[in-house]
Amino acid sequence: MNDGSRAAEVADELRQRIHTAPPGHLLPPTRVLCAEFAASPVTVGRALAQLAAAGLVRTDPGRGTFVLPRRERREPDLSWQAVALSAPRIDAAITAPLDPGNAPGAVPLSWGYLAPELQPRQALQAAFARTSRRGGVWDTAPTAGIPELRRVLAAPVGVDPADVLVVPGGQAALAVVLRTVGTPGAPLLVEDPTYPGAIAAAQAAGMTPVPVPTDADGVRTDLLDDLFARTGAALAYLQPTYANPTGTVTSPQRRAEILQVAARRNAFVLEDDWARHLSLDGQAPRPLVADDPDGHVVHITSLSKPASPSLRIGALVARGPALERLRSARVADDLFVARPLQETAAELLASPEWSRHLKRLRTALERRRDVLHAGLRAALPQLSPAPPPRGGLHLWVRLPAGSDSTAVTRATREAGVLVGDGRGYFAREAPAPYLRLSFGALGEDQVPAAVDVLARHLPG
Repeated sequence: MNDGSRAAEVADELRQRIHTAPPGHLLPPTRVLCAEFAASPVTVGRALAQLAAAGLVRTDPGRGTFVLPRRERREPDLSWQAVALSAPRIDAAITAPLDPGNAPGAVPLSWGYLAPELQPRQALQAAFARTSRRGGVWDTAPTAGIPELRRVLAAPVGVDPADVLVVPGGQAALAVVLRTVGTPGAPLLVEDPTYPGAIAAAQAAGMTPVPVPTDADGVRTDLLDDLFARTGAALAYLQPTYANPTGTVTSPQRRAEILQVAARRNAFVLEDDWARHLSLDGQAPRPLVADDPDGHVVHITSLSKPASPSLRIGALVARGPALERLRSARVADDLFVARPLQETAAELLASPEWSRHLKRLRTALERRRDVLHAGLRAALPQLSPAPPPRGGLHLWVRLPAGSDSTAVTRATREAGVLVGDGRGYFAREAPAPYLRLSFGALGEDQVPAAVDVLARHLPG
């Protein structure tokens, strides 16, 4: 038994005595308690500290530990908040599936990160160990990020490190761009379907998501141009490479047209390049920002997906006045990203182990993608799964007509399998019932059971 649990046991025993003791009662000295409970002075000290934190005792150095008067407890009255708080901006139904702690122990067929065995944990621990031995690792960091990290983040994207801001993950980057480049009350053009976190970030920034239809080649640029003109929007959120949830890669022609539309409309495009390191079939195409010299594209990428959910490090790329505004906003948010985390990320990306990790990861994700896709086709012929994506972490599955994706999601959750309700990926009404099934956190051995649960809760 560890010392923490033993201290809790001692605290529980003493708590029972305290409840019957009068206020001001002196507890036995530490040495007596040590003998009585056969515990060390450290364990007894921790037990007394727990009781003090609960407001049950007070320790006076040199005098002893005394029982405090019991305070009358009542249920808190929080009704006043209904008056003080304004109407909620963010739809809780959208953000709830993004919370990783919602269903511990369930099969994570909705989790958009890597399983622990796919993360480069040894390399991360080695990088952190090397970093922690350096002098100055706990010093402040520049708001834009330490130069070494900005260089290694800029290289895969093909941009100048001077245009890179280090951010605490992709979601934080989304939030700061929408608050800074976007305007409260303005429309935000988004692909339909799109990433729910972008919808939530738009709501938090006071913007209104406006869906733009997509097809197998990506966003419909004719409709994108039309909606820029009709709505007066000045910002569009797009995922040209391995879009979440569909896995779509925008065609070369559409990529060129996106840049032409942005230039013609004097608009910004927020390029979420979340899966650049998660290409499975061939290399990821050049990002939009690499072909945009005039600063229409604001680019986001992150290490949380290909490395670890807790490596909250990302890159935000912008140019001109937009970059300066974003830098100022970062100061207002939290000054800078913690230097030890930046140093660890820079050490990891510069090490040979990073490229080896990406190679191993590609093989493992290909296998999991193919096993899940084949399992669905074999056991659930009534589904319409899209072709296996060339990158990313998700399969986008259309359910049979008349299905209720929310009811299916709820039923599979109760059976211990988490799936993504397709309704949450549309800025407005979903045109058909869909599920997002993620394979990055799913073990191959979990696939048969997960598919069986889906089969039992889908209409024939």
